[in-house]
Amino acid sequence: MTTQKSILQLMAVTILTACSVPTDNPAMPGLAQAGAPAEAASGRDIFRFDTFGDETFWTDTLRMHEVIAAIVSPAVALGVGLKVDVDALPPAVRAALLAGDVDLTDPATTVALLSLGAVVGLVGEVDTEGALVSVGTTCALCHSTVDNSFAPGIGRRLDGWPNLDLNPGAIIALSPALTDAQRAVYTSWGPGRYDPRYNLDGINGPVVIPPAYGLRGVHSVTYTGDGDDLAYWNRYVAVTQMHGHGSFDEPRTGVSVSNPPDLVSSKLSALQAYQLSLDAPRPAKGSFDRAAAGRGRAVFVGAAGCATCHSGATLSDANQRLHAPSEVVSEPEPGGVPSYAGRSATKLYRTTPLRALALRGPYFHNGVAATLEAVVELYNSSMGLNLSTSQKSDLVQYLRSL
Repeated sequence: MTTQKSILQLMAVTILTACSVPTDNPAMPGLAQAGAPAEAASGRDIFRFDTFGDETFWTDTLRMHEVIAAIVSPAVALGVGLKVDVDALPPAVRAALLAGDVDLTDPATTVALLSLGAVVGLVGEVDTEGALVSVGTTCALCHSTVDNSFAPGIGRRLDGWPNLDLNPGAIIALSPALTDAQRAVYTSWGPGRYDPRYNLDGINGPVVIPPAYGLRGVHSVTYTGDGDDLAYWNRYVAVTQMHGHGSFDEPRTGVSVSNPPDLVSSKLSALQAYQLSLDAPRPAKGSFDRAAAGRGRAVFVGAAGCATCHSGATLSDANQRLHAPSEVVSEPEPGGVPSYAGRSATKLYRTTPLRALALRGPYFHNGVAATLEAVVELYNSSMGLNLSTSQKSDLVQYLRSL
């Protein structure tokens, strides 16, 4: 029987003899093979593997490479929602995992997985002695997951899907560079939530990690519609949240960050092209009642009045207008936190495009509705819709069909 130690050695040999970052992924229709534009193919690699030089923050400032090497075993990593790309694992390593011959309680195994480019959204550099010397993050960390086809948390990449298992606050809180007050904030977020403004305004009000698929034709891509395209938000996240090297200026919020040299601007076009190529997944067969969904569509357009704002091909009026916090049913924020819109550039909310709703939840920017049933109940009570029990049930089935 193969020992756990020999499997780690096997991983090390594989690292030295193979490319650590895969150039293609059989899990998805390969953009290059499918004849998609070269820019989108380049954007896929940026989305999955480009850190924009943020190792200077995650390694030099937060010292996460030390934390990973010391205490983050695969079991811990999977426990905080990190995912493993099975297509990055050599056949011998897959076989060893299936046989239970890999020690999932040893941080050295995590380092080996990083060397293989197998941890979705993390890029690690390992020296010739097998020591992790740097780590950085990519877009895929929050906006990709896996299909669990190999094991829970291990499978083929699903780019653009929000990683609602990911607990980014718990991961950041492991850093020895934080104060106790900062650590308390980060540990309060929980899975699937992240506050992309806390490090700028000091307010703790995390939002649900949104999907990065189904955005073609949508101009206002964020909860508050701050920019006119994905490139705006990609620059914001790359510079102010990932702490990559570049610049971001937003006079409406007073945010101005410059972190030279610029490793972001030249990649924004390709990154956006790839994200816009990602279709929203369709609901699984049998996941909704087709007849009830047909009746629910009539409720959506008629009695519930949903189509007033959820209109057009994207089921959103975000390209035409934004909405005041007083118009949305998800406010006031839970726990007395200041309005998330009030912390934004627009001070308004966009109408969320409706796609793949059955595959994700909780709902609304702050996750105040755990299920689609709760979404319908919240609208029914807040807007005084007076929908019957059957109308609400049918409306839920229509939402599941989207």
